[in-house]
Amino acid sequence: MTGHAIAADPTLADFNTLIPWMVLLKIAFVFVFLLLVTMFMIWFERRVIGRMQNRPGPNRAGPFGLLQPIADALKLPLKEDIIPTGADKLIFVIAPVISAAPAFIGISIIPFGPMVSIFHHQTPLQVTDLPVAVLLILAMSSMGVYGIVLSGWSSGSPYSLLGALRSAAQVISYEIAMGLAFVAVFLYAGSLSTTAIVSAQAHQWYAWLLAPSFLIYLVTMVGETNRLPFDLPEGEGELVAGYHTEYASMKFAMFYLAEYINMTTVAALATTLFLGGWRAPWPLSVWSGANSGWWPMLWFLIKVMLLLFGYVWLRGTLPRVRYDQLMALGWKILIPLSIVWILMIATIRTLRNDSHNSVAYVIAGLTLVIFVALLLMWDNGTQKRAARFEEGRASAAGGANPAFPVPPIDLPHYHGIGVETGVHIENASTKEVTGA
Repeated sequence: MTGHAIAADPTLADFNTLIPWMVLLKIAFVFVFLLLVTMFMIWFERRVIGRMQNRPGPNRAGPFGLLQPIADALKLPLKEDIIPTGADKLIFVIAPVISAAPAFIGISIIPFGPMVSIFHHQTPLQVTDLPVAVLLILAMSSMGVYGIVLSGWSSGSPYSLLGALRSAAQVISYEIAMGLAFVAVFLYAGSLSTTAIVSAQAHQWYAWLLAPSFLIYLVTMVGETNRLPFDLPEGEGELVAGYHTEYASMKFAMFYLAEYINMTTVAALATTLFLGGWRAPWPLSVWSGANSGWWPMLWFLIKVMLLLFGYVWLRGTLPRVRYDQLMALGWKILIPLSIVWILMIATIRTLRNDSHNSVAYVIAGLTLVIFVALLLMWDNGTQKRAARFEEGRASAAGGANPAFPVPPIDLPHYHGIGVETGVHIENASTKEVTGA
Protein backbone atom coordinates (compact mmCIF):
# COMPACT_ATOMS: atom_id res chain seq x y z
CA MET A 1 0.00 0.00 0.00
CA THR A 2 2.01 2.91 -1.29
CA GLY A 3 1.27 6.09 -3.08
CA HIS A 4 0.62 9.77 -2.64
CA ALA A 5 -2.60 11.66 -2.21
CA ILE A 6 -4.10 13.66 -5.05
CA ALA A 7 -6.56 15.41 -2.74
CA ALA A 8 -5.78 16.25 0.85
CA ASP A 9 -9.40 16.65 1.92
CA PRO A 10 -11.90 13.90 1.11
CA THR A 11 -15.58 14.75 0.79
CA LEU A 12 -18.79 12.80 1.25
CA ALA A 13 -18.91 12.20 -2.50
CA ASP A 14 -15.69 10.15 -2.30
CA PHE A 15 -17.53 7.45 -0.33
CA ASN A 16 -20.12 6.89 -3.05
CA THR A 17 -17.67 5.24 -5.43
CA LEU A 18 -15.89 2.81 -3.13
CA ILE A 19 -15.12 -0.67 -4.42
CA PRO A 20 -16.61 -3.50 -2.29
CA TRP A 21 -13.26 -5.23 -1.71
CA MET A 22 -11.79 -1.89 -0.66
CA VAL A 23 -14.50 -1.47 1.97
CA LEU A 24 -13.82 -4.99 3.29
CA LEU A 25 -10.10 -4.23 3.40
CA LYS A 26 -10.72 -1.09 5.46
CA ILE A 27 -13.04 -2.94 7.84
CA ALA A 28 -10.37 -5.61 8.35
CA PHE A 29 -7.77 -2.91 8.99
CA VAL A 30 -9.92 -1.15 11.59
CA PHE A 31 -10.69 -4.47 13.32
CA VAL A 32 -7.01 -5.45 13.51
CA PHE A 33 -6.05 -1.91 14.54
CA LEU A 34 -8.46 -1.95 17.49
CA LEU A 35 -7.25 -5.35 18.66
CA LEU A 36 -3.60 -4.28 18.44
CA VAL A 37 -4.26 -1.02 20.27
CA THR A 38 -6.08 -2.96 23.00
CA MET A 39 -3.16 -5.35 23.43
CA PHE A 40 -0.68 -2.48 23.47
CA MET A 41 -2.73 -0.48 25.98
CA ILE A 42 -2.98 -3.45 28.38
CA TRP A 43 0.83 -3.68 28.43
CA PHE A 44 1.38 0.08 28.34
CA GLU A 45 -1.03 0.79 31.19
CA ARG A 46 0.53 -1.79 33.49
CA ARG A 47 4.06 -0.65 32.71
CA VAL A 48 3.34 3.07 33.15
CA ILE A 49 1.40 2.62 36.41
CA GLY A 50 4.17 0.34 37.66
CA ARG A 51 6.67 3.08 36.89
CA MET A 52 4.50 5.63 38.71
CA GLN A 53 4.30 3.35 41.75
CA ASN A 54 8.02 2.50 41.74
CA ARG A 55 7.60 -1.15 40.72
CA PRO A 56 8.58 -2.99 37.51
CA GLY A 57 5.17 -4.03 36.18
CA PRO A 58 4.99 -6.97 33.73
CA ASN A 59 8.55 -8.04 32.92
CA ARG A 60 8.52 -11.85 32.68
CA ALA A 61 6.59 -12.69 29.51
CA GLY A 62 8.93 -11.66 26.72
CA PRO A 63 11.28 -8.67 26.61
CA PHE A 64 9.96 -5.85 28.81
CA GLY A 65 6.83 -7.96 29.34
CA LEU A 66 5.60 -7.32 25.79
CA LEU A 67 4.10 -10.80 25.52
CA GLN A 68 1.97 -10.35 28.64
CA PRO A 69 -1.18 -9.31 26.65
CA ILE A 70 -0.80 -12.45 24.52
CA ALA A 71 -0.51 -14.56 27.67
CA ASP A 72 -3.68 -12.95 29.02
CA ALA A 73 -5.46 -13.53 25.71
CA LEU A 74 -4.54 -17.23 25.86
CA LYS A 75 -5.45 -17.53 29.54
CA LEU A 76 -8.98 -16.09 29.39
CA PRO A 77 -10.50 -18.68 26.98
CA LEU A 78 -9.08 -21.49 29.13
CA LYS A 79 -10.83 -20.31 32.28
CA GLU A 80 -14.02 -22.05 33.36
CA ASP A 81 -17.11 -20.32 32.00
CA ILE A 82 -19.66 -20.21 34.83
CA ILE A 83 -23.30 -19.12 34.52
CA PRO A 84 -25.00 -18.44 37.88
CA THR A 85 -27.98 -20.64 38.70
CA GLY A 86 -30.36 -17.69 39.14
CA ALA A 87 -29.23 -15.88 35.98
CA ASP A 88 -31.32 -15.28 32.87
CA LYS A 89 -29.09 -17.41 30.66
CA LEU A 90 -30.02 -15.98 27.25
CA ILE A 91 -29.55 -12.34 28.23
CA PHE A 92 -26.51 -13.25 30.34
CA VAL A 93 -24.80 -14.63 27.22
CA ILE A 94 -25.93 -11.89 24.81
CA ALA A 95 -25.08 -8.91 27.05
CA PRO A 96 -21.27 -8.99 26.48
CA VAL A 97 -21.84 -9.06 22.71
CA ILE A 98 -24.19 -6.07 22.94
CA SER A 99 -21.51 -4.22 24.88
CA ALA A 100 -18.63 -5.01 22.50
CA ALA A 101 -20.27 -4.77 19.05
CA PRO A 102 -21.16 -1.03 19.15
CA ALA A 103 -17.59 -0.30 20.25
CA PHE A 104 -16.29 -1.64 16.92
CA ILE A 105 -18.90 0.24 14.87
CA GLY A 106 -18.26 3.67 16.36
CA ILE A 107 -14.75 4.11 14.96
CA SER A 108 -15.88 3.43 11.36
CA ILE A 109 -16.53 7.15 10.74
CA ILE A 110 -13.15 8.34 12.07
CA PRO A 111 -10.78 9.61 9.32
CA PHE A 112 -7.27 8.19 9.76
CA GLY A 113 -5.85 10.23 6.91
CA PRO A 114 -6.52 11.98 3.57
CA MET A 115 -6.89 10.46 0.12
CA VAL A 116 -4.23 7.82 -0.57
CA SER A 117 -3.49 5.26 -3.25
CA ILE A 118 -4.19 1.64 -2.28
CA PHE A 119 -3.39 -0.84 -5.04
CA HIS A 120 -3.58 2.06 -7.53
CA HIS A 121 -7.03 3.10 -6.34
CA GLN A 122 -7.54 6.52 -4.75
CA THR A 123 -9.56 6.24 -1.55
CA PRO A 124 -9.95 8.05 1.78
CA LEU A 125 -8.34 6.50 4.85
CA GLN A 126 -11.76 6.08 6.44
CA VAL A 127 -14.32 3.28 6.35
CA THR A 128 -17.29 5.57 5.72
CA ASP A 129 -18.74 8.99 6.43
CA LEU A 130 -22.23 10.36 6.94
CA PRO A 131 -23.82 13.82 6.96
CA VAL A 132 -24.49 13.17 10.69
CA ALA A 133 -21.43 11.00 11.37
CA VAL A 134 -20.70 12.28 14.88
CA LEU A 135 -24.20 11.29 16.00
CA LEU A 136 -23.36 7.69 15.06
CA ILE A 137 -20.75 7.56 17.84
CA LEU A 138 -23.23 8.96 20.35
CA ALA A 139 -25.76 6.35 19.23
CA MET A 140 -23.25 3.51 19.56
CA SER A 141 -22.22 4.75 23.00
CA SER A 142 -25.87 4.69 24.06
CA MET A 143 -26.28 1.19 22.65
CA GLY A 144 -23.22 -0.07 24.51
CA VAL A 145 -24.72 0.78 27.88
CA TYR A 146 -27.57 -1.66 27.13
CA GLY A 147 -25.01 -4.47 27.37
CA ILE A 148 -23.90 -3.22 30.78
CA VAL A 149 -27.45 -2.82 32.09
CA LEU A 150 -28.61 -6.20 30.78
CA SER A 151 -25.53 -7.95 32.17
CA GLY A 152 -26.16 -6.52 35.62
CA TRP A 153 -29.87 -7.35 35.55
CA SER A 154 -29.48 -10.87 34.15
CA SER A 155 -26.76 -11.91 36.62
CA GLY A 156 -29.20 -12.08 39.52
CA SER A 157 -26.66 -10.46 41.84
CA PRO A 158 -27.30 -7.27 43.84
CA TYR A 159 -23.74 -6.09 43.20
CA SER A 160 -24.14 -6.51 39.46
CA LEU A 161 -27.52 -4.78 39.46
CA LEU A 162 -26.19 -1.79 41.42
CA GLY A 163 -23.27 -1.46 39.02
CA ALA A 164 -25.62 -1.58 36.03
CA LEU A 165 -27.87 1.14 37.49
CA ARG A 166 -24.86 3.30 38.25
CA SER A 167 -23.60 2.91 34.71
CA ALA A 168 -26.97 3.87 33.20
CA ALA A 169 -27.22 7.04 35.31
CA GLN A 170 -23.58 7.92 34.64
CA VAL A 171 -23.83 7.51 30.87
CA ILE A 172 -27.01 9.61 30.70
CA SER A 173 -25.41 12.39 32.76
CA TYR A 174 -22.15 12.58 30.87
CA GLU A 175 -23.55 11.91 27.42
CA ILE A 176 -25.66 15.08 27.69
CA ALA A 177 -22.59 17.16 28.49
CA MET A 178 -20.63 15.38 25.75
CA GLY A 179 -23.30 16.13 23.15
CA LEU A 180 -23.40 19.77 24.21
CA ALA A 181 -19.61 19.97 23.85
CA PHE A 182 -20.02 18.89 20.21
CA VAL A 183 -22.52 21.63 19.39
CA ALA A 184 -19.89 24.39 19.40
CA VAL A 185 -17.83 22.38 16.90
CA PHE A 186 -20.87 21.92 14.66
CA LEU A 187 -21.58 25.67 14.75
CA TYR A 188 -18.06 26.53 13.62
CA ALA A 189 -17.58 23.69 11.11
CA GLY A 190 -21.10 23.97 9.69
CA SER A 191 -21.36 20.19 9.40
CA LEU A 192 -21.65 16.97 11.40
CA SER A 193 -19.48 15.08 8.90
CA THR A 194 -16.07 14.12 10.31
CA THR A 195 -14.28 14.80 7.01
CA ALA A 196 -15.80 18.30 6.85
CA ILE A 197 -14.83 18.98 10.49
CA VAL A 198 -11.22 17.99 9.83
CA SER A 199 -11.17 20.17 6.70
CA ALA A 200 -12.51 23.13 8.72
CA GLN A 201 -9.48 22.88 11.03
CA ALA A 202 -6.97 23.41 8.24
CA HIS A 203 -5.80 26.73 9.72
CA GLN A 204 -6.75 26.51 13.40
CA TRP A 205 -7.56 23.60 15.68
CA TYR A 206 -10.77 23.81 17.68
CA ALA A 207 -8.90 22.77 20.84
CA TRP A 208 -7.64 26.38 21.05
CA LEU A 209 -10.59 28.16 19.48
CA LEU A 210 -13.19 26.23 21.52
CA ALA A 211 -11.11 25.43 24.60
CA PRO A 212 -14.06 25.15 27.06
CA SER A 213 -15.77 22.59 24.81
CA PHE A 214 -12.51 20.63 24.54
CA LEU A 215 -12.00 20.59 28.32
CA ILE A 216 -15.61 19.56 28.93
CA TYR A 217 -15.24 16.74 26.41
CA LEU A 218 -12.03 15.51 28.07
CA VAL A 219 -13.92 15.12 31.35
CA THR A 220 -16.99 13.54 29.79
CA MET A 221 -15.02 11.00 27.77
CA VAL A 222 -13.54 9.66 31.02
CA GLY A 223 -17.00 9.43 32.58
CA GLU A 224 -18.47 7.91 29.42
CA THR A 225 -15.93 5.05 29.40
CA ASN A 226 -16.26 4.30 33.15
CA ARG A 227 -12.58 4.86 33.84
CA LEU A 228 -10.89 6.11 36.98
CA PRO A 229 -11.68 8.38 38.74
CA PHE A 230 -15.22 7.75 37.40
CA ASP A 231 -15.30 3.93 37.46
CA LEU A 232 -18.21 3.77 39.94
CA PRO A 233 -20.04 0.98 38.00
CA GLU A 234 -17.08 -1.30 38.75
CA GLY A 235 -16.21 0.03 42.24
CA GLU A 236 -14.24 -2.87 43.75
CA GLY A 237 -14.48 -1.44 47.26
CA GLU A 238 -18.26 -1.63 47.44
CA LEU A 239 -19.48 -3.64 44.41
CA VAL A 240 -16.77 -6.33 44.05
CA ALA A 241 -16.57 -5.70 40.29
CA GLY A 242 -19.93 -4.18 39.47
CA TYR A 243 -21.90 -5.26 36.44
CA HIS A 244 -19.45 -8.01 35.40
CA THR A 245 -19.05 -9.57 38.86
CA GLU A 246 -20.51 -12.91 37.74
CA TYR A 247 -18.70 -13.10 34.38
CA ALA A 248 -15.64 -15.16 33.56
CA SER A 249 -13.68 -16.51 30.61
CA MET A 250 -14.52 -15.03 27.18
CA LYS A 251 -17.62 -13.21 28.39
CA PHE A 252 -15.48 -11.17 30.76
CA ALA A 253 -12.95 -10.69 27.95
CA MET A 254 -15.70 -9.09 25.83
CA PHE A 255 -16.33 -6.45 28.50
CA TYR A 256 -12.59 -5.94 28.88
CA LEU A 257 -12.21 -5.52 25.12
CA ALA A 258 -15.17 -3.13 24.89
CA GLU A 259 -13.69 -0.84 27.55
CA TYR A 260 -10.39 -0.39 25.74
CA ILE A 261 -12.01 -0.04 22.32
CA ASN A 262 -14.32 2.64 23.69
CA MET A 263 -11.27 4.44 25.09
CA THR A 264 -9.67 4.36 21.64
CA THR A 265 -12.86 5.54 19.94
CA VAL A 266 -13.45 8.56 22.18
CA ALA A 267 -9.75 9.49 21.97
CA ALA A 268 -9.93 9.28 18.17
CA LEU A 269 -13.10 11.40 18.21
CA ALA A 270 -11.39 14.03 20.38
CA THR A 271 -8.52 14.09 17.88
CA THR A 272 -10.93 14.49 14.98
CA LEU A 273 -13.13 17.20 16.48
CA PHE A 274 -10.62 19.28 18.42
CA LEU A 275 -7.02 18.40 17.48
CA GLY A 276 -7.17 18.76 13.70
CA GLY A 277 -7.69 15.07 12.98
CA TRP A 278 -4.89 13.69 10.84
CA ARG A 279 -3.36 17.13 10.19
CA ALA A 280 0.23 17.66 11.26
CA PRO A 281 0.89 19.93 14.26
CA TRP A 282 3.03 23.01 14.01
CA PRO A 283 5.92 23.21 13.09
CA LEU A 284 5.58 19.98 11.09
CA SER A 285 2.73 21.59 9.16
CA VAL A 286 5.26 23.94 7.55
CA TRP A 287 6.54 20.95 5.54
CA SER A 288 4.54 20.77 2.30
CA GLY A 289 4.27 16.98 2.39
CA ALA A 290 3.19 16.68 6.02
CA ASN A 291 -0.52 16.46 5.18
CA SER A 292 -0.33 14.20 2.15
CA GLY A 293 0.32 10.53 1.55
CA TRP A 294 0.62 8.23 4.56
CA TRP A 295 2.29 10.69 6.94
CA PRO A 296 -1.04 12.02 8.30
CA MET A 297 -1.83 8.59 9.76
CA LEU A 298 1.29 8.89 11.91
CA TRP A 299 0.23 12.30 13.27
CA PHE A 300 -3.24 10.92 13.96
CA LEU A 301 -1.91 7.92 15.88
CA ILE A 302 0.44 10.10 17.95
CA LYS A 303 -2.44 12.34 19.04
CA VAL A 304 -4.61 9.34 19.94
CA MET A 305 -1.80 7.75 21.96
CA LEU A 306 -1.23 10.96 23.90
CA LEU A 307 -4.90 11.03 24.89
CA LEU A 308 -4.77 7.35 25.85
CA PHE A 309 -1.74 8.12 28.00
CA GLY A 310 -3.97 10.65 29.79
CA TYR A 311 -6.29 7.78 30.74
CA VAL A 312 -3.37 5.87 32.26
CA TRP A 313 -2.08 8.96 34.03
CA LEU A 314 -5.46 9.58 35.65
CA ARG A 315 -5.71 5.97 36.82
CA GLY A 316 -2.26 6.12 38.39
CA THR A 317 -2.78 9.41 40.23
CA LEU A 318 -6.43 10.08 41.15
CA PRO A 319 -8.63 8.19 43.64
CA ARG A 320 -12.20 7.18 42.89
CA VAL A 321 -14.75 9.92 43.57
CA ARG A 322 -17.98 9.43 45.52
CA TYR A 323 -21.09 8.77 43.48
CA ASP A 324 -22.81 11.99 44.58
CA GLN A 325 -19.71 13.94 43.51
CA LEU A 326 -19.77 12.20 40.13
CA MET A 327 -23.41 13.10 39.48
CA ALA A 328 -23.03 16.64 40.83
CA LEU A 329 -20.12 17.28 38.47
CA GLY A 330 -22.19 16.19 35.50
CA TRP A 331 -25.50 17.87 36.28
CA LYS A 332 -24.48 20.93 38.30
CA ILE A 333 -21.25 21.96 36.56
CA LEU A 334 -20.64 20.45 33.13
CA ILE A 335 -24.17 20.71 31.70
CA PRO A 336 -24.89 24.33 32.84
CA LEU A 337 -21.41 25.40 31.73
CA SER A 338 -21.94 23.77 28.33
CA ILE A 339 -25.29 25.50 27.82
CA VAL A 340 -23.90 28.94 28.66
CA TRP A 341 -20.88 28.36 26.41
CA ILE A 342 -23.08 27.30 23.48
CA LEU A 343 -25.23 30.41 23.88
CA MET A 344 -22.09 32.55 23.82
CA ILE A 345 -20.75 30.81 20.72
CA ALA A 346 -24.10 31.07 18.92
CA THR A 347 -24.27 34.79 19.76
CA ILE A 348 -20.73 35.41 18.49
CA ARG A 349 -21.41 33.54 15.26
CA THR A 350 -24.65 35.45 14.72
CA LEU A 351 -23.01 38.83 15.33
CA ARG A 352 -20.24 38.00 12.88
CA ASN A 353 -22.71 36.98 10.20
CA ASP A 354 -25.19 39.84 10.75
CA SER A 355 -24.04 42.59 13.11
CA HIS A 356 -27.22 44.65 12.42
CA ASN A 357 -29.61 41.99 13.67
CA SER A 358 -31.27 43.14 16.91
CA VAL A 359 -32.19 39.56 17.82
CA ALA A 360 -28.50 38.74 18.26
CA TYR A 361 -28.13 41.51 20.83
CA VAL A 362 -31.18 40.23 22.71
CA ILE A 363 -29.70 36.74 22.80
CA ALA A 364 -26.38 38.18 23.96
CA GLY A 365 -28.14 39.97 26.81
CA LEU A 366 -30.02 36.84 27.83
CA THR A 367 -26.80 34.84 27.76
CA LEU A 368 -25.14 37.36 30.06
CA VAL A 369 -28.11 37.29 32.45
CA ILE A 370 -28.10 33.48 32.55
CA PHE A 371 -24.36 33.44 33.17
CA VAL A 372 -24.63 35.90 36.07
CA ALA A 373 -27.59 33.97 37.53
CA LEU A 374 -25.62 30.72 37.42
CA LEU A 375 -22.68 32.38 39.16
CA LEU A 376 -24.96 33.70 41.91
CA MET A 377 -26.62 30.30 42.35
CA TRP A 378 -23.23 28.62 42.50
CA ASP A 379 -21.96 31.08 45.11
CA ASN A 380 -25.14 30.70 47.17
CA GLY A 381 -24.93 26.92 47.03
CA THR A 382 -21.27 27.00 48.05
CA GLN A 383 -22.07 29.15 51.08
CA LYS A 384 -24.91 26.83 52.14
CA ARG A 385 -22.69 23.76 51.86
CA ALA A 386 -19.99 25.48 53.91
CA ALA A 387 -22.56 26.44 56.57
CA ARG A 388 -23.85 22.85 56.77
CA PHE A 389 -20.32 21.55 57.07
CA GLU A 390 -19.46 23.95 59.91
CA GLU A 391 -22.74 23.11 61.65
CA GLY A 392 -21.91 19.42 61.44
CA ARG A 393 -18.44 19.98 62.89
CA ALA A 394 -19.82 22.08 65.73
CA SER A 395 -22.47 19.48 66.54
CA ALA A 396 -19.90 16.68 66.57
CA ALA A 397 -17.55 18.67 68.80
CA GLY A 398 -20.34 19.55 71.25
CA GLY A 399 -21.48 15.97 71.67
CA ALA A 400 -24.83 16.55 70.01
CA ASN A 401 -26.14 14.59 67.06
CA PRO A 402 -23.53 15.12 64.33
CA ALA A 403 -24.51 15.91 60.75
CA PHE A 404 -22.90 12.64 59.63
CA PRO A 405 -23.47 10.09 62.46
CA VAL A 406 -20.47 7.85 63.02
CA PRO A 407 -20.41 5.14 65.70
CA PRO A 408 -17.79 5.63 68.42
CA ILE A 409 -14.62 3.69 67.70
CA ASP A 410 -13.81 2.61 71.27
CA LEU A 411 -16.96 0.58 72.04
CA PRO A 412 -16.59 -2.07 74.76
CA HIS A 413 -17.42 -5.01 72.53
CA TYR A 414 -14.50 -4.13 70.27
CA HIS A 415 -12.31 -5.34 73.16
CA GLY A 416 -14.39 -8.45 73.88
CA ILE A 417 -16.13 -7.08 76.99
CA GLY A 418 -19.60 -8.54 77.44
CA VAL A 419 -19.51 -10.46 74.17
CA GLU A 420 -19.37 -13.96 75.60
CA THR A 421 -21.81 -13.58 78.48
CA GLY A 422 -24.22 -11.14 76.88
CA VAL A 423 -24.39 -9.12 80.12
CA HIS A 424 -25.30 -5.45 80.23
CA ILE A 425 -22.08 -3.49 79.57
CA GLU A 426 -23.19 0.04 80.28
CA ASN A 427 -20.93 0.31 83.34
CA ALA A 428 -18.19 -1.94 82.05
CA SER A 429 -14.77 -0.43 81.78
CA THR A 430 -12.60 -0.60 78.70
CA LYS A 431 -8.90 -1.13 78.61
CA GLU A 432 -6.42 -0.22 75.93
CA VAL A 433 -5.15 -3.30 74.16
CA THR A 434 -1.40 -2.94 74.17
CA GLY A 435 -0.26 -6.51 74.22
CA ALA A 436 1.44 -6.01 77.57
